[in-house]
Amino acid sequence: MRSLGSKKIPMYAVDDAPKDASMLSKYCRKKFIKKYDENNQKDYLDYLLWIGSRINRRTILIPTSDELSVFVADHDDQLARHFNFTHNDPDLVKKLISKKGMYQLALEHDIPTPTTLFPRDFDEVKEFAEQVTFPVMLKGILGNRLQERTNQKMVIVRSKEELFKNYKWLEDPDSPNLMIQEYIPGGDDQVYIFNGYFNEQSECLASFTGFKIRQFPIHTGCASLGECSWIEEVSSQTKNFMKKIGYKGILDIGYRLDPRDGRYKVLDVNPRLGGAFRLFVAENDMDVARTLYLDLTDQEIPPVIPREGRRWLIEDFDIMSTFHYFQEGSLTIWQWMRSFKGVEEGAWFNWKDPVPFIVMLGGLLKRSWLYGLKRFGLR
Repeated sequence: MRSLGSKKIPMYAVDDAPKDASMLSKYCRKKFIKKYDENNQKDYLDYLLWIGSRINRRTILIPTSDELSVFVADHDDQLARHFNFTHNDPDLVKKLISKKGMYQLALEHDIPTPTTLFPRDFDEVKEFAEQVTFPVMLKGILGNRLQERTNQKMVIVRSKEELFKNYKWLEDPDSPNLMIQEYIPGGDDQVYIFNGYFNEQSECLASFTGFKIRQFPIHTGCASLGECSWIEEVSSQTKNFMKKIGYKGILDIGYRLDPRDGRYKVLDVNPRLGGAFRLFVAENDMDVARTLYLDLTDQEIPPVIPREGRRWLIEDFDIMSTFHYFQEGSLTIWQWMRSFKGVEEGAWFNWKDPVPFIVMLGGLLKRSWLYGLKRFGLR
């Protein structure tokens, strides 16, 4: 909303949460309240087509979740009547959002990736437990599906007993969705991100790289504080990968640097706008959303030179992650204070668009109050 809306581009939002940040932004010209139901896609498609006819001019469609990226690819022909967007093969998008599909693509195209096993049942978990070196990661093949069921996307397990316990807790026996992945040693600042935009020829028109400084949840989550920093190997490896598979559009992809062999190993691929995309801004304030807009409206795209050293944070996530880093003893007050040098922007705070920050702050204070009551046995 802010990236494009601040450039006087009319912005519309479709969501089922009226108090979502995008809905609260002053740049949101019109809110459309609708929940996406994977089991009733026709209803959602009809609603989007109705929105397109109501706006009554060509409109750019930007999905912001894995599920909606698949939805747009699956209904390409119908949506193209009213909307402009990048056109991807639905099977490709489905493979990219599935860690199993992504793993197979990475192996096929010689992209480094952690060794991963996909057990079909508990018997195979017991069999694999004899083959792996602990600790390992237990992850959802479809991370969003696992999070909806358990409020977890992944856990680090350090023994066979932990693996068995967590597998029984997290797995859905009727629809297996767990994988066991090699644990790559190193701190949270060894997780690297590529953000870019690829046109209809799968040519990269904007590319940024950076790394996480803190994560929420710690060690396994999204970047609560990150830095824009150019890593040529991450950029060239990603561009080659996307060109080979023919991907088009905005891309957010994560890697971990393996100190054992010095290679950047792909962890996950988000074929959409990533939540941390404003970490990655060019010297002329270009980002991937603005690049997409200019490309899909046939305008000239200026050179994109990443702003080296720029830091960005998600304020509420970083407060919560900082508390946990302090608790485990991996962050000192001095390190915490120094980490804010170079922070140019927050996900929530903006003087010109203050309402999302105010609402977030109210929610954070409420969670803190409830946590305090629980901590002291008052709730």
